[in-house]
Amino acid sequence: MSKTSSLILLFLFVITSSFSQRNFNFSSFENDKIRFDLIGDLIIIPVELNGVELSFVLDTGVSNPILFNLTNIDSVQVKKVETIFLRGLGGGDPLEAVKSKSNHFKIGNAINVNQDIYVVFDKDLNFTPRLGIPVHGIIGSSLFTNFIVEINYSRKYLKLHKPDTYKYKKCKKCETFNLSFYNNKPYLDAEVQIDSLFKPIKLLVDTGSSDAIWLFEDKTLGIKPPDKMYFNDFLGKGLSGNIYGKRSKVKTLKLKKFELNNVNSAFPDSIAISYAKKFTQRNGSICGNLLKRFNLIIDYKNARLTLKKNKNYNTPFYYNRSGIIIEQRGFVVVKEKVASKEANHEAPESSSNIKISAVDYYRFTTKPAYTIVDIRKGSPAERVGLLKGDVIVSINGKETYKEELQNVIGYFKSKVGKLINLKIDRNGSILSYQFRLEDVFKQKELP
Repeated sequence: MSKTSSLILLFLFVITSSFSQRNFNFSSFENDKIRFDLIGDLIIIPVELNGVELSFVLDTGVSNPILFNLTNIDSVQVKKVETIFLRGLGGGDPLEAVKSKSNHFKIGNAINVNQDIYVVFDKDLNFTPRLGIPVHGIIGSSLFTNFIVEINYSRKYLKLHKPDTYKYKKCKKCETFNLSFYNNKPYLDAEVQIDSLFKPIKLLVDTGSSDAIWLFEDKTLGIKPPDKMYFNDFLGKGLSGNIYGKRSKVKTLKLKKFELNNVNSAFPDSIAISYAKKFTQRNGSICGNLLKRFNLIIDYKNARLTLKKNKNYNTPFYYNRSGIIIEQRGFVVVKEKVASKEANHEAPESSSNIKISAVDYYRFTTKPAYTIVDIRKGSPAERVGLLKGDVIVSINGKETYKEELQNVIGYFKSKVGKLINLKIDRNGSILSYQFRLEDVFKQKELP
């Protein structure tokens, strides 16, 4: 599985057919603000679909809404129109889905009463275990084509504006890019420095990936991982199967006056991205872990993207240095103290004292269990004997059930040399392990 510090799950969809355009609109508003959760560098927004409240990833890399993870949302009524097959990234077969028409979508005060969606019933297509919160689908250009969308990563809100009434403000600290489109997905021009020279590249703007950047290897253009500065890894899952490749760093990514150094970069295997490379001008993607360092104004109508750096701009790019990938799988039963109450006891007749003691009250509750689902070969976690299926009970003295999944993952992306102490549950036995985080580029192999 992926060993980046931020990658929780990666889906890059390339849809083989398109629907007629459906429109979101406001009834009596010029704009609307919508709060979102930023989980694993993915934007999770509240969506109401046919009267049921759900959570969707906001993904500029998809053309049409996709609904999945239907296990716990049986109350959602969707009309099956026809069975179709979707092809996307990955070297496998297309994925079976159904096309559903005339669905009612509501996002904040924006409403679309006639939205088409794809519905996927494959249980493997599921963000929830990797993100630690329920996620039911993805929405992209259906929203962006109808509004000018502000994404404020630092304060975690969207602002949707009617294009006809929106007025740009002067911003000396901003940079504006002209967007180009292919299959209704936005692309910008940037420059990358891998060895010594800067090379012009065209990148898909992809808020639905939690990596920093993806680059498609092209030796004629000099786009390849630096020697001795990469390791092989599982990059994610696409509609058509798993995606493997190399993880590395590039010296600099230049977005006009903005220059970011030592940027995490993934170089996917050419077979997995053969469909994406049908757009021959594309050299890769700019993704959530890099985009979160800016606040964005995305304007499809005028083909513009405005970037303004925010408080995340200088955050270093880290990889997961442990070799461990964990998911939220199942639950653990926890005994929790509710309260202590004083209880009076009668004293013996010969005594004038009254005995007072405290009575503790407890309850049993279920909490999320964080399970190791993959370990990179040669990593410090593998060398000390950790195994797939181990449930992490505590990390550096803190009980994991009290932590959110992303906080637990955060321990593994600290500095080289940091000591990690784990207690794990292996088939009912509690075991202790200790290791130090290491330079990830020394761990070359994939299991």
